[in-house]
Amino acid sequence: MSKDYYNILGIERNSSPDDIKRAFRRLAHEHHPDKSGGNEAKFKEVNEAFQVLGDAEKRRQYDQFGQTFEDAQRNGGGFHGFSGGQNINFDFSDLGDLFGSAFGGGATSAEETRGRDIRVDVELSIPQAVLGLEKEFRLMKLCSCEACGGSGAEKGSVMASCKKCNGRGHVERVRRVLFGNMRVQETCDACHGRGKKPEKECGRCDGTGVTRREDQFTVAIPAGINHGQQIRIAGRGEAAPFGGESGDLYIRVHLDIPNRVSKKARKLLEELREEL
Repeated sequence: MSKDYYNILGIERNSSPDDIKRAFRRLAHEHHPDKSGGNEAKFKEVNEAFQVLGDAEKRRQYDQFGQTFEDAQRNGGGFHGFSGGQNINFDFSDLGDLFGSAFGGGATSAEETRGRDIRVDVELSIPQAVLGLEKEFRLMKLCSCEACGGSGAEKGSVMASCKKCNGRGHVERVRRVLFGNMRVQETCDACHGRGKKPEKECGRCDGTGVTRREDQFTVAIPAGINHGQQIRIAGRGEAAPFGGESGDLYIRVHLDIPNRVSKKARKLLEELREEL
C-alpha cells in the first residue's frame, strides 16, 4: 500500500516547495539517529518522503499515480521517472546548507559562524530615564584576542591556504542513506571554514582568535526611555572564534519607581516619558 508522504511530513497537498523543505529540515533534525532520542525508522521515512515530494517531477507522478518509490521498484519501474536499479547515488551538493545542517554538516564558511548574544539588565532612576545618560558597562566575555587582532596567527606569522580543503573552507563526505549514498558538504575542521590557517598559531589564544577578558565600554542611554524597553548594540556581544561575526548586546531597562510615589505621580511620569 502506498505511503502518504504528505502526512509523513505533516504538510498539506498544496504545500509549496519551501514548505516541503522546511518540514523536512525540522523532522530530519528531530529524528536523526545520531541525536539523543533520534528515531532511525522515522528518519528514513521522512527522507523517503522528501526524495519524492522534494522533486517536482517525482511529486507530479506521485500525485497522479499514487506510486511510491518502493511500489515502482516492485513493479519493475512502474512508470517513468523511477529507476528499478539497486544502487542509486544522489548528489545533493547543490542544496548547500539544507542537507549540511540536516545530516550533520556545519556551516561552510567562517562568515556563517556567529558569537553569542549577551543580554543585561540595567536599573535607572526616574530622572536618569527622563534626561538620559551615559552608562558604563564591564562585562566578562569572549573578546577578540589583543595579541593577534583576532586572526589567530602568531605575530610575524602569515595566513596560508588550508591544505586539507584546498582553500575552499569545506570538505565533501559521502554518507550512507536509505536509497544509496549522499554527498554532503561539511565545514573543514582544520581551518574552521576560513579556507586558510596561520602558519604558526597565536600562543595567547591557541589560534582561535578570541580570549575571555573584561570588556569595558560606555553606552548612551537615550532620554525618555521606558520601563522594559530594550537597546541593541550591534557587535558588542561575544566575539566568534576563527574570524566569525560578533554577537550583539541587548540592554533591558528597568525603572526604579519608589513605592512612596502616588498613583497620580506615577501616571504623570509615564505621560512625561511618552511625550519625550
